[in-house]
Amino acid sequence: MKKKLSVKQTEALFKVLKVRFEKNMSRHKGVDWDKVRAKLDADAEKVWSLNEMEETGGEPDVTGYDKKTGEYIFYDCSPESPAGRRNFCYDGAALEERKEHKPANSAIDVAAAMGIEMLTEEQYRLLQQLGNFDTKTSSWVKTPTDIRKLGGALFCDRRYNAVFLYHNGAQSYYAARGFRGALRV
Repeated sequence: MKKKLSVKQTEALFKVLKVRFEKNMSRHKGVDWDKVRAKLDADAEKVWSLNEMEETGGEPDVTGYDKKTGEYIFYDCSPESPAGRRNFCYDGAALEERKEHKPANSAIDVAAAMGIEMLTEEQYRLLQQLGNFDTKTSSWVKTPTDIRKLGGALFCDRRYNAVFLYHNGAQSYYAARGFRGALRV
């Protein structure tokens, strides 16, 4: 599978990202778009992944900068869980466990195919400090191995002006539950 956009597709994506970046400066105080753009120009595969985030409704935006690694951090910043990434169970094992009414895919497998990481609970809570996200939907978050081994998976949402962490069977899936991703560039 080709993981590189055409020049035209890349420029169209950069235009969308720059507008979103400039509109939401509170998410990335002190970050310069030209430096972000230079990093993106140097990594076509990461640009492809950002485009996947955009195409599935994630509205990716810069949410941080890692001084140790020199990487910019993008999170899905769509108001609700990305519409193109809902109705998935948690992972491939959960998908295999379902005997009937299987969803189309799993959140972990889709994230891997997109070249992104599913948000952890900690990252999800950091995102919620930047705005009010998932007030009508919920998002799977990376689940600790010990919980997953017992058949469970975790998800979060925002209700009553608070962020909640819940559990469900990993094989479950809902029209209002998707997943949010992170990408380091």
